[in-house]
Amino acid sequence: MENAELQIAKGREPTALSLVRPYAESLMMVAASTLVGMLVAPRWGNSPVDLLYLPAVLAAAGFYGLGAGILAAVTSALAFNYYFAPPLHTFRIASAEDIVTVALLFLVAVVTSQLAARMRAGARAAESSAVRNATIAGLARRLLSCSSDEEIAGVACRELGRLFECNTVLMIGLPEPQVVAARPSHVTLAPSDIAAAAWAIESGQPTGRGITSVSTTEWAYFPIRSDSAVIGVIGLARDDGAHPVAPSQLDLLDSLTDQVALALERARLEAEAREFARVRERDQVRSVLLSSIGQDLRAPLAEITKAVKGLTRSGLADRSLAWVIGSEASKVDRYISNLLELGPEGEQKPVDAGSVKIDLFRRSVSRDGQEVHLTPKEYALLAEMAKHPGRVLTHAHLLRTAWGPAQEGQTEYLRVAIRSLRQKLEADPSNPRLIINEPAVGYRLMA
Repeated sequence: MENAELQIAKGREPTALSLVRPYAESLMMVAASTLVGMLVAPRWGNSPVDLLYLPAVLAAAGFYGLGAGILAAVTSALAFNYYFAPPLHTFRIASAEDIVTVALLFLVAVVTSQLAARMRAGARAAESSAVRNATIAGLARRLLSCSSDEEIAGVACRELGRLFECNTVLMIGLPEPQVVAARPSHVTLAPSDIAAAAWAIESGQPTGRGITSVSTTEWAYFPIRSDSAVIGVIGLARDDGAHPVAPSQLDLLDSLTDQVALALERARLEAEAREFARVRERDQVRSVLLSSIGQDLRAPLAEITKAVKGLTRSGLADRSLAWVIGSEASKVDRYISNLLELGPEGEQKPVDAGSVKIDLFRRSVSRDGQEVHLTPKEYALLAEMAKHPGRVLTHAHLLRTAWGPAQEGQTEYLRVAIRSLRQKLEADPSNPRLIINEPAVGYRLMA
């Protein structure tokens, strides 16, 4: 049985019956207490009668609020005076004792009604807060399972439409907001509706029916805000043209739109993370492919060019044919160079270690501008340290990289290779500045 306050809290207009009913029932409880007092007074006197009115006052205040409690208190005092305080059936009181009794009854009734009303208001506030928190948590839980803007908008429109008993629409984008989801799905928006939604996104302020004094739209639009900007708007409209959100429900709506904003922001960040992972994976594949091309094709092309030059100088080959072969080999080499230029800039850039430059893409090492010849094991060690400049790489890591997992314990192999690298790259191999030893740990490249 809902009273006027509950109906107002739920956004519905109270009826005349709901306004009168609490006071009528309070008067009926006072009347019932009076009838019981008439049965009690002839046998036990008037003394216990005044206590019979307290349950009626407490019940009126507890169920219907302070107004009904005050009415019950006043009518209880008057009924006791009229029916039980001499002279009977008048509102005059002859006995000082009866005057004190009526006054105390009225005072106790007022105080208890106030206390009961406060307790009732506190209970209603706690219940309202619990319902509000449960509503917010329920929407947040449903939004967690959504991974796209369309799914989030669909859940938001469905849940907000159910809670506020109205039509809903969620729109994103500027200059002309686009409908992402609606309830019901066949909602049609007029140009004025779209213009009002665009204004709400641009200004970050609610607008529309029941919010602005002059409105050409049937919808009330509320912005969906993230930390940095307004993401979109949620539109609400009732079929009867009334304002869809009661003033007491605005805080709840703000909390719900915050949950929708968080979900949309999370979906955007997840999409960006997936795109970043996809791009990174693509770049890694491209880097490996380009590195493989540089390593596997450029050396054979250099041998072909060298062989063609040798045949040309010896006169053992047709000069025109040798020239064609050499020209095509140069073209292929140029194509490979162009492909290598497509690699990520950070990975193309040679590693500088003082006077030593290490080009991982071209598999070349130079010192003071002069190319240094390294054995495959020496280059593998140097390349691994160049990939992690300044970082200590353990003996086992370097051995596994250059010689394989079976040789992780063969530190002597590593010492010999490092000694050879220092002889080729260090200005003073006895006092190394490029490849530094970390005793009992490993080596680092100072780049």
